Amino acid sequence: MSFVTNYGHRLYSDDFVHQLDACFGEGDFYDNQTNPRKVEQFLNASLTFEDGSFDGVLVWDTLQFLTAPLLQIVVERLHRILRPGSCLLAFFHSEEKIDTIPTYSYRISDHRNIMLVERGRRRPAQFFNNRSLEKLFQEFHSVKFFLTRDHLREVIVRR
Repeated sequence: MSFVTNYGHRLYSDDFVHQLDACFGEGDFYDNQTNPRKVEQFLNASLTFEDGSFDGVLVWDTLQFLTAPLLQIVVERLHRILRPGSCLLAFFHSEEKIDTIPTYSYRISDHRNIMLVERGRRRPAQFFNNRSLEKLFQEFHSVKFFLTRDHLREVIVRR
């Protein structure tokens, strides 16, 4: 956080994975994401910002753990809270046939380095290829993909 704030930027930080576990963790994590009461609880805890409140959003690898209906709602809210011209960064695991994937905590160290601390493994809700990501972010102005060495698809979208 200090790397970003040292440049004079304000920063809001929330642990989406923690919020997901708090709202959907008891019982079947993915089935619980279809419960309207739990979905509303998650949205109220995580995404109740005014339209155009943010110049950028780092969602890291969290979106890959949302089922399709909840994912669409979250992406729509992210689009709404971003100012026009601002960007969103997300990561999606690129291996189709893997049962579980590592989850991470991310910390921006400096202008060249991000520290990753593994938080365990989770089953992704679905696999994302370039086409499905383009469709997911279709309301955004542009979508760019980069495949990393460690099987992550880095996605940068501009509102």
